[in-house]
Amino acid sequence: MSVLVDLIVMLGMLVVVPAGLRLTGAPELDRIRRLWPLFAVPGAVALWLPRGGPATVLAGCYALGAVLLALHAPPRLLRPVRASAAHRTAELALFTALVTPSVAATALVAERSGHALFGFGPGILALTVPHFHFAGFAAALIAGLVCRVADGPAGRFAASSVPLGTLLVLIGYFIGDWAELAGAVVLTAGMWTVALLTWRTIRGSGRDRTTRALFGVSSAVLVATMVLALSWALGEATGLPHPTLTWMAATHGLGNALGFALCSVLAWGRLQDRPEQAPPEQAPPDRPRTERPPADPALTTSALTTSVRTGPPLTGPDLTDLKGRTS
Repeated sequence: MSVLVDLIVMLGMLVVVPAGLRLTGAPELDRIRRLWPLFAVPGAVALWLPRGGPATVLAGCYALGAVLLALHAPPRLLRPVRASAAHRTAELALFTALVTPSVAATALVAERSGHALFGFGPGILALTVPHFHFAGFAAALIAGLVCRVADGPAGRFAASSVPLGTLLVLIGYFIGDWAELAGAVVLTAGMWTVALLTWRTIRGSGRDRTTRALFGVSSAVLVATMVLALSWALGEATGLPHPTLTWMAATHGLGNALGFALCSVLAWGRLQDRPEQAPPEQAPPDRPRTERPPADPALTTSALTTSVRTGPPLTGPDLTDLKGRTS
C-alpha cells in the first residue's frame, strides 16, 4: 500500500496542485504556481527516502511552499468586494483549496520524521497526506469552479458543503468516528452534487469528445468513490463490515486521484485553453440565407469557455449568462 499511496501523493504534488492553481487565473497564485516545482520536487523525493533527517528536510521544503500558498487564502476571503452569493461561496471553496495542502504537508513532515502528531502515528499521517490533496484541495477547487458556472442553490450547496465536510472530517480525527462519519456524509453530499452538475451542466460545454469524456469520467468515478468513503466511515463508527485501508487506497484513493481530480483539472484546463471559434463565413449576396432566431447566450458553450479563458473563474465577474442553464 505504501508505494501506491506515495504515487498518489506525487500526482497531487506535481500535477494536480499546479494545474489547479492555473485554473484560478489569479496573478498572485500564478506566481507561486511557477515556483511550485521548487517545493514539490523535494517533497516528492522525500516520499521515497527512509524516515529520518534527510526525508524530513525535503518534506519541510514542501511544507514551506504549502504555507506560502495558504498565506494567500485569508486576504482573498476577507477582501471587501460586492459580489453575488455564488461568487462569495466559490471564494470559500477556494479558501479551503489553498489551505488544505498545508495540512497535508504538516502531516508529511511528521510522518517522514517518524514521529506522531497529535497522537496519530506515521501510518495514519501517511494517509492524511493524499486525503487533503484530493478531498481537500482538488474537491474544493472543482466545487468552486462548478459553483461559478451553476449559479444556483445546487451550485452554492456544493461549494459550501465540500469545505464544511472537509472540516468535519478533520475534526472527526480528534473527536471520534461518529464525527468523522458526519463529515463524510456532508462531503459526499457535496461531491455528489458536483458530479450531478458536472454531468448535466458542464459536460455539454466541451466542444470536443475528449473534454466531454473527461468531465463524464470525473462525474461517474466520483459517485462510486464517495460510496466507498461512506461505507468505510460507517463501518468505522458502527463496527459493520467495511473495506480495509489497503482496499480503500486501491479503490477510493486511486479513483479520486486519477478518475476525479486528474480528469477534472485536465477537462477544465482544456476549456480554458480552447481557442476562440472562428466567425462563420457570410453567405454570398446571391444566395438566400435561412433566418434563425438568435441563440440563447445561456445555452452556448462559448459563454462558458470564454469566461474560463479570459477571466479567473473564481474571482472574475459573475457568469450570469449561464444561469439559464441551471434555473
